[in-house]
Amino acid sequence: MGPWRFGRAAALALTFALAGPQAIAGPSDVSREMITADPAAPVGGSADGDVTIVAYVDYNCGFCKKSASALEKLVKDDGKIRLVYKDWPILAESSVFGAKLALAAKYQGRYEAAHKALMTLKGGSVSTDRMEAAVAAAGVDMARLKTDAAAKDKEIVALLKRNDAQARGMLFQGTPVYLIGPLKVAASLDYAEFKEAVAQARERAAKRTL
Repeated sequence: MGPWRFGRAAALALTFALAGPQAIAGPSDVSREMITADPAAPVGGSADGDVTIVAYVDYNCGFCKKSASALEKLVKDDGKIRLVYKDWPILAESSVFGAKLALAAKYQGRYEAAHKALMTLKGGSVSTDRMEAAVAAAGVDMARLKTDAAAKDKEIVALLKRNDAQARGMLFQGTPVYLIGPLKVAASLDYAEFKEAVAQARERAAKRTL
C-alpha cells in the first residue's frame, strides 16, 4: 500500500463507510462485533473511547511502521480512542513469527511493548532473530513468553486465522488498513491525517444522533 495524503474533501471521497452491524457477510468470525470486540484481540487506548480504531498490520510492512508512532501519539494525546490491534502477518514467514511473539507477550501484559519494539525495526524482511532480540530489549520476560507461546499456541493461531478471515472478507488488498469508526483507510497515515480521520468519524457519529 502506498502513502495517502488527504484533506477533508479528499478523505470523504477516498474512504468507505461500513454499512452497519450486518455489512459483512459470512461466519461470526467476520462479523462487525468480532472485528471490533474480539475478546482475544489486544486493545489499547481508552476502554470506553468514543471512537474505535482497528489496525490491521504486519511487522514487515514499511508503511505500517511509518504510521505506527503517529497512531500511538494520537491515541495518547486524544485520550478518547479505543485501539484494537489486528496482527495480519501476510508478507513473510517472519511476519507470522513476529505476530506470535507479540501475541504471546500479551499474556504477561506486554503486548504493546512488543508491538512497539517490532514496529521500530527497520526493513521489510526482518529476521526472526532480530524480532526476538527487539522484544527482549523491550523488557519482555522471554522465558515466560516462550512458555506462554507454547501453552497458548492454539488460541494465538485461532486469533490470527480470525484476523485473516476478517481482512479477506472485507477484501483488503494488503497492510496497513485502519478502520476508524465508520471509515476504512487502506493507507499509511501521519499524525494530522489520523487526527482528521478521527474527527470525521466523530462528525458522522454526531449526525447519526441528531
